[in-house]
Amino acid sequence: MTQNDSAPILVFDVNETLLDITALEPLFVRIFGNRSALREWFAQLILYSQTMTLSGLYTPFGELGVGTLRMVASIHGATVADQDIEELQERMGSMPAHPDAAPALTRLRNADFRLVTLTNSASSSSPTPLERAGLGDFFEQFFSVQAIQKFKPAPETYQHVADTMGVTTSSSHRQPLVRPGLGPSRRSLAPGSNPWWSSPLTRRQPADLRRHPASARRIDVVGIPPVSGAFQRLTSAFFAAWPMLAACVALYLLRDHDNLFTLSRTSAR
Repeated sequence: MTQNDSAPILVFDVNETLLDITALEPLFVRIFGNRSALREWFAQLILYSQTMTLSGLYTPFGELGVGTLRMVASIHGATVADQDIEELQERMGSMPAHPDAAPALTRLRNADFRLVTLTNSASSSSPTPLERAGLGDFFEQFFSVQAIQKFKPAPETYQHVADTMGVTTSSSHRQPLVRPGLGPSRRSLAPGSNPWWSSPLTRRQPADLRRHPASARRIDVVGIPPVSGAFQRLTSAFFAAWPMLAACVALYLLRDHDNLFTLSRTSAR
């Protein structure tokens, strides 16, 4: 694929932004009896990946996904067998592209944007999940957080991409072109709604999706909002405080059962 080295670079998330995780639903329906367990698992997976980064720890995303699946199954009283883990890994490696992904990427490529990906998943040999989904040829390079051993949205992950590509990060980000892969569906962005819920690319285009100045040299993140220092402090405070908050909620809910294990005293005769 031809490229203009002075063109802006868009960094795409992969899972749920480009690839459709609903391909995993049959597995979750079989294990849990309902498809909503897929979204619960994926949300917990993202939550624990961010928690590990804030704690200075790292476990490969695939291993974390397996552990999170077993945790959610334990909560719901379900059983996860070894063949379920194998099926999860197989399905994760063969997820299809969202229907609007290829047309949207074509428009961006025709507008001379440079496209790369950054995923929480570990690097894999060819054919990659994107190649299997028919999207591999759109991208100049494929990046994984495995190189930094921090999960998104840690700034170091994006800085690694910028350093490798030889560019600087944007001082001001536009609205994300596609929404982060964290919610229940890919929704259209209605006028006046929160830009976090950005629309599929083929339905809404940013103001500068046109031929860009050849002098532009920046890197923009697609699929996740920019991370500011204030946001980092807020998330750090949240993850530090939530165990205490959870304990307080548990004590409140159990306030009427505080004598469950008390010993009754019989009067002496």
